[in-house]
Amino acid sequence: CHTSGMLTPNGKEYAQKIPREELTHLILKLLQAWKEPLSHFNQHIEHHQELPDDSLSKAKQISNMVHELKTGVEKSMGIISNSLNGMASSEATGLSISNEANMMSDSDFIHCFRRDSNKVQSYLKILKCRIMPENSC
Repeated sequence: CHTSGMLTPNGKEYAQKIPREELTHLILKLLQAWKEPLSHFNQHIEHHQELPDDSLSKAKQISNMVHELKTGVEKSMGIISNSLNGMASSEATGLSISNEANMMSDSDFIHCFRRDSNKVQSYLKILKCRIMPENSC
């Protein structure tokens, strides 16, 4: 996976120890790291005539959701990361992601995306519990 070099906590226990701002920054880095690869993936699958229209639509929907989630995290957490917004995704993560992500097979790409989206989901749950502890997390 093109984000494998990114340092992320292994497990919920370690993620819970990370300060809110750092965890938010990590979420933003993961989301930013997928912006360009998802765009390339969408372009790639548009050329597959054998794919049904609903698969193409779903891929575009996922790409849009990543963008909206990134924007939402920035706004709702009150942290606008100028360093991430002003850089290309490869600069933001410190990785050369374009070539590696583009060379992955579709199944590897989806596996990596699912892995990282699960991380983001877990990190967001942790942040939600910190911000709104009354939700009995």
